[in-house]
Amino acid sequence: MSYILTQVDAWATAAALLVAMLAAWAGGAWMGRRQKEADGEAAGKGAEASLALLGLMLAFTFSMSLGKHDQRRIMVVTDSNAIGDFLTCVNLVKGPVSEKLEGVLRGYVEHRLALAKPRLSNVEIQQAFDRIDQMHAAMQGLVREAVDSGTPVTVPLINTFNGVTSNTAARLAAVRDRLPASVVVVLFVAALLSMVLLGRQQGASDRYPVVGVVGFVALVCMVVWVILDLNQPQYGWITVSQEPLERLLAGMRKS
Repeated sequence: MSYILTQVDAWATAAALLVAMLAAWAGGAWMGRRQKEADGEAAGKGAEASLALLGLMLAFTFSMSLGKHDQRRIMVVTDSNAIGDFLTCVNLVKGPVSEKLEGVLRGYVEHRLALAKPRLSNVEIQQAFDRIDQMHAAMQGLVREAVDSGTPVTVPLINTFNGVTSNTAARLAAVRDRLPASVVVVLFVAALLSMVLLGRQQGASDRYPVVGVVGFVALVCMVVWVILDLNQPQYGWITVSQEPLERLLAGMRKS
């Protein structure tokens, strides 16, 4: 299930759910026709209760997915601000170490933007993280060199560098924070069982509002598509904007 949430396109999963829900409804209608329950009112209440539960699950899952997406967006802004603060202190350092630090920092921002590109393999992601660690080590060595030379901005320089490294870890954690697979499984099970009960009720009463059922299923699957798309921050229709880092990089290139 984790592979489906992170690697399979959200539209493909939603389309598969749409087919499964329609099949579940058809199966429920077939059971309803065979059983012809006398207590149609009780069957109707069961279907209504399951649909209400499905709506609750959709709202809960959508809220959770949107919250995680907002956290990723906030972390991009926070990361950009931390790098910008560090750059301000770097510009106050005198001597060639300032130019070296700014060059490393510019490459660091470019690398962070490249990491946000879609469809990176696990090997490429690990290589990118190793490169980030190497850049942190290079920046740390240059910061130590600036401190040893007696720069007057020692404390701000160290504090802002620590901010860059700590925000990297926080942003990585936010990107990897996905919807729990168990929540999505419960949502899918609720959707399928709801359609079985609805089809069973309609089959028992010999009423088949096909247009209404198809419209309802399509609407549910559209919401599921948005939920899953929000859960895939690096590709899909809804991605996390990298504009703060892009604007920062543009300013660094002009200076």
